[in-house]
Amino acid sequence: MRNKTPDLPQPELSQPHRAGDTQAIPGGRITYLAPLPLSTGQPPLDMSKAVSELNDTWLDFGGGWPNVFGWQMITAGWCGFLLLCVLVFPALVLMLMPSISSDNFFFLYRLFFWSGLVGGAAGLFLMYIGHYMGIQDLKRSIPVRFNRQRREVCFTLTDTQEVVFVPWESLMAWVVEARGATQYGVQQQYGMGVGYAHPETGKWLKLEYVSSGLPLAISNWEAIRAYMDYEVHSLHEIQDPHLPRGKDDPPWEGVHTLRNARRGMRERRAKGEVGPVFAFFWYAYHVIELWNLPGYLTEWEAKRLMKSRPKLRPAQVEEWSKPLPKEQWAKPSEELVRLSAEVRRLREENPHRSIEEIFADAYRSQGVVA
Repeated sequence: MRNKTPDLPQPELSQPHRAGDTQAIPGGRITYLAPLPLSTGQPPLDMSKAVSELNDTWLDFGGGWPNVFGWQMITAGWCGFLLLCVLVFPALVLMLMPSISSDNFFFLYRLFFWSGLVGGAAGLFLMYIGHYMGIQDLKRSIPVRFNRQRREVCFTLTDTQEVVFVPWESLMAWVVEARGATQYGVQQQYGMGVGYAHPETGKWLKLEYVSSGLPLAISNWEAIRAYMDYEVHSLHEIQDPHLPRGKDDPPWEGVHTLRNARRGMRERRAKGEVGPVFAFFWYAYHVIELWNLPGYLTEWEAKRLMKSRPKLRPAQVEEWSKPLPKEQWAKPSEELVRLSAEVRRLREENPHRSIEEIFADAYRSQGVVA
């Protein structure tokens, strides 16, 4: 599997772990949230947009979709530079040099005009190359699939197409908090990961995502756990509530994202949350980025990705992903049911305790030995 955050400290694999265990690392620690996935009490939120799609049967983690912001930067960068060269710079010349002759002015204007065309085209090409490489990476990625009806997790090795099915309660999950030295100084790092040791080769299969804070990293895992325990049923329930996204929107971004954002701006303006100056520059930026064009381009890429990604999976994964009759749905183990009930009871008694303390007390009260 691809590792999304190669610079994060790695979990210890030489000994078994359970939810609530901690591991000290230089500058921080790793907290394990599974095997035996217990409720953390954090809201289920996928702030890193790691969950690419879900339905009544399965959830995909780690695929991702192209975002509108990428195309916004490309179109706004190109149009903005062109406008500077064609309009702003000539206007500044006239303001700063009012006595300039017409011949000299038209010479400078032609210079600005061709600089805008050539420089803008070169910048557009370079930005698109970077964007294209990111899209190709998305096309090659195979998300980790969580099947809640079977209570299993599927890892597909990108290079060999080998498929590994993991029992849900045996999957390892962790969050990382650490300080790392970078070229910009010491920075705090947070991340969430899931993984499993291959039963035959011992190869470590994992997928990790960076987060902006420890509670958000835990919430990222909680979104998966809540889905597997039938507490979450739609992508809308686990997404950032501040995103310009409607309840019935598709999982990818597109024209609907931009329309939702403009609707939100009109509502904020009507409520007096933003002034006319802010609204003017907000709309001006969207005009410079060519209004709905980034949304149409993003939708086009997303639909191509939606067609190509299923072809990467072996046929056995597609068969495994089909819905089952309800009477065939797998059930949680008795141990997990007892521990989960005890965790809920302990959290109701004192919701401010750490998850490590609550999990440890739940193990002790239920006679579970590490």
